[in-house]
Amino acid sequence: MHHILIQYTCLLIIILFLVMLAQKMKIAYPIVLVLAGLPLGFVPFLKGIDIKPELIFVIFLPPLLYESAWNTSWKEFWKWRRVISSFAFPVVIITSCVVAFVSWAVIPGFTLATGFLLGGIVSPPDAVSASAILKNVKVPKRFVAIVEGESLLNDASSLVVFRFALAAILTGHFVFGEAALSFVLVIVMGIACGLAVALIFYAIQRWLPTSANMDVILGLITPYAMYMVAEEFHFSGVLAVVSGGLFLSARRQTYLSHRSRLQGINVWEAVAFVLNGFVFILIGLEFPVLIKNLGPDGLPIAIKYSLIITGVLIFTRFASTYGAIVVTIIMANFITVADRNPGWRAPILLGWTGMRGVVSLAAALSIPVVIKTGEAFPNRDMILFITFAVILVTLVLQGLTLPALVKWVNMPDPDYTVSFGQQQQMVRKKLSHVALQLLQNEYADQLEHNDLLVSLKIRLEADREILKDWENDNNQERVDSFYKDYRLVMARVMSEQRKFLLTLNKKENINDEIIHQQLDLLDLEEEKLRQHFSHFED
Repeated sequence: MHHILIQYTCLLIIILFLVMLAQKMKIAYPIVLVLAGLPLGFVPFLKGIDIKPELIFVIFLPPLLYESAWNTSWKEFWKWRRVISSFAFPVVIITSCVVAFVSWAVIPGFTLATGFLLGGIVSPPDAVSASAILKNVKVPKRFVAIVEGESLLNDASSLVVFRFALAAILTGHFVFGEAALSFVLVIVMGIACGLAVALIFYAIQRWLPTSANMDVILGLITPYAMYMVAEEFHFSGVLAVVSGGLFLSARRQTYLSHRSRLQGINVWEAVAFVLNGFVFILIGLEFPVLIKNLGPDGLPIAIKYSLIITGVLIFTRFASTYGAIVVTIIMANFITVADRNPGWRAPILLGWTGMRGVVSLAAALSIPVVIKTGEAFPNRDMILFITFAVILVTLVLQGLTLPALVKWVNMPDPDYTVSFGQQQQMVRKKLSHVALQLLQNEYADQLEHNDLLVSLKIRLEADREILKDWENDNNQERVDSFYKDYRLVMARVMSEQRKFLLTLNKKENINDEIIHQQLDLLDLEEEKLRQHFSHFED
């Protein structure tokens, strides 16, 4: 136990160093972690680091899916629901079928059920990888929304395919009619379970006296409760987490206090970061074990099959994206669609964002080592190697070239013709206007004798007038320069205030708690400043 703890601590330190290196190189950290994991897998000290297959889904998937759902914009998700759902269900089914038949025809010893098992594993693209890469490039908001929304739902549909294929292999029994009915039932009831559990936690946190710490702990328990309740009834735990997460995320302002929201964001970012880090480096660490299991004779053959399946996946995704565009153009004649003419740029980018990752890894590692008869699971090593190779190739090939492709395609943002900074000024001006109206209409008496409220009114009026002048100013560079200067000056002011507080705290007659309160307020003010001027961070 002591040795394992040291191993994981060292691995966590390595992950942190590699992520810092990735940030320095401006490369998405999943790529660096996977590549670094390959040589680390041969380090004797790190050998033996693995997770039991039956625990893979329970440990990693619920929190990672919940965190993704929590950060997904319901507004954008609903706007692009048809595109997202078309990629989440039909495209995953098509991809699974194509991979199943190709692997059945090409790979010796593969049955159709084994092919569907592999198809269910490798069909869903990974949102973490795509999001990490897209953060470093400028793409339209709609594109990011579609990629992230698609990954939430296609994880569920692919794992349903995986589940039925695995059951067919383990039992030797598969009836298409029964499977189709069960497929619908698993999806619908999985969503119902997620919403039911979400309602329970919503009621607890809204109507019972919870503190910020309690809310954070309840938030960590929520995805596991959703997942395990759905799985207990043999429904889709993945869809339960996604649907419940979206439900609670859309209502976070009504049942969580401001302290709960702030603390929850920090905790979830840290949890998701650690889990994703371990998953991606685990991909690299497992590769030497798979190579050893295949043997020197089986490795070249496994590489050949892996490249074939990877090529099939890339081709199928491109074909599906253009097929979805054709369907959208046709359906625009009969129903209202979000975009009647998507153009040629979006399919190219969407087709190239097919990096595989966490879900594929979890599914592959969850394959049992033996079947009920006590025999070894057929072709398990080959399935694992192909899965790991697909993840590695798509992450490195597509991940490293996606930024260049984005620049080459140069896709404009048709939804937001006004710049981020201009929209920010407009929203700030309206906020000042709302606040001033409230003060003048409901607190006119207090404004006559309350100096603090008078000061607030003066500040709001000043903000409104400044923003009004800037709105009429055609020289956007001048406005941006004002913002940058203001940020630099405020950063210097807060730095000096911190120094003063720390110096003041050395005096014996000063209450330490007051100093720490003021330091916390400065931290919040600095975070507010960072968020407010985040569009200047290139």
